[in-house]
Amino acid sequence: MKIALACDHGGLNLKREIIKYLEQNGYEYEDFGTNSFDSCDYPDYALPAAEAVAQGKCERGIVVCSTGIGVSIVANKVPGVRCAHCHDTYCAEFTRLHNNSNVLALGEKVVGVGYALKIVEKFLTTDFEGGRHERRVDKITAIEKKYCK
Repeated sequence: MKIALACDHGGLNLKREIIKYLEQNGYEYEDFGTNSFDSCDYPDYALPAAEAVAQGKCERGIVVCSTGIGVSIVANKVPGVRCAHCHDTYCAEFTRLHNNSNVLALGEKVVGVGYALKIVEKFLTTDFEGGRHERRVDKITAIEKKYCK
């Protein structure tokens, strides 16, 4: 599985820890930046990562900023992306099981590194349940088609 990664300056430390996790666990990844602590704009990095997921270049994405909120808003503007802002493993598991979310948003200043990596693990190792949930995801896709022309 190939993972699209992105962060702004407020998420760089956590992104670096996520990269270590991915490398230790055999995941491929593409890093869309930033790689500097200089102040930058999160849309410049979250957008190309989300687009890589929507275009099928990466199966999943992880975007990080100080809170996770800004990057999640950006990612969810891309048709085909279902980005979940998670701060616990329960949400990470159920957003995969029920929503088939393909991008995870995290906040470096909200979740400690150790727990963030457990969230990442749950997000990457949980499969979509399908069934009745497919109908709901299809309705999300229909909403995108209605408003994203």
